[in-house]
Amino acid sequence: MTTQIGEGADARVSPVRVAVVQFEPRVGVENLESNAAEVERRLAAAADSGASLIVLPELATTGYVFESREEAYAHAEAVPNGRTVESFATIAAERQVYIVGCVVEQDGEKLFDTAVLVGPEGYIGRYRKTHLWNTEKLWFTPGDEGFSVFDTRIGRIGLLVCWDIWFPETARIVAQMGADIICIPTGWVWTPPPLYDESGVCMAAYLTMTAAHANNIFIATADRIGQERGAGFMGNSLVAGTNGWPIDRIAGPDEDTIIYADIDLTSARTAPIWNQLNDLHRDRRTDLYDQMLGYTSSVALPR
Repeated sequence: MTTQIGEGADARVSPVRVAVVQFEPRVGVENLESNAAEVERRLAAAADSGASLIVLPELATTGYVFESREEAYAHAEAVPNGRTVESFATIAAERQVYIVGCVVEQDGEKLFDTAVLVGPEGYIGRYRKTHLWNTEKLWFTPGDEGFSVFDTRIGRIGLLVCWDIWFPETARIVAQMGADIICIPTGWVWTPPPLYDESGVCMAAYLTMTAAHANNIFIATADRIGQERGAGFMGNSLVAGTNGWPIDRIAGPDEDTIIYADIDLTSARTAPIWNQLNDLHRDRRTDLYDQMLGYTSSVALPR
């Protein structure tokens, strides 16, 4: 297994095994229990393999392609007091791991596509998907809380969801806020062909690698597979290193699998220094554009 650690003595400050889970959930309230069981089984497998940070696909416990607002509400729950987050918190405490999942969140009459972070200490925080894809706009409200980076015992964790990675501002802002890693639950659907290049890699995977490279940050994306009500999903889950290249490998389009990467999570804080004269964060021309690209509600942390 390839790592981001240099040869010789192990001098890692925060050694973390990251796991991204790829499988096929099923939509429909009749599948909620079986989806939860499949998620729990994979969380246990990842923890048994030494993972300390586990990322799940977008809406892994509910399925993705809803047919009506009524059906979307039927799959919804509160955050943090809903069934899924409470289950994640129980597992995280028992296995001493951090879990990034994604749920249909109901807040009053609003629904959000929400990524959540839980750890051994319980619920840590959430991120409501900012950029909505296609029919998501019929069920969900765009995220209204901005971007966040959460301090944990293993490092600073930022969250995005799926379509967000197409917008370069998202990864840049979260990186500027001091994240060591961005965790992205995804449900990358089939887009106009070609779906993959000759090596079996989709554009979304390349966008993930590009964002990691351009921001010198780790990015972990967990996608789903299969087809659901006419929508196909891309697979290609991966963990990108701070140099942009995949650690270990990119999951295949149809694999039910877990991809692992062993990293020094906090090494992202020094990774931007490419040589004596170039640093992607330091070299930004903030005299021509402001520090946070106009997102004045976000606060940058020192790297």
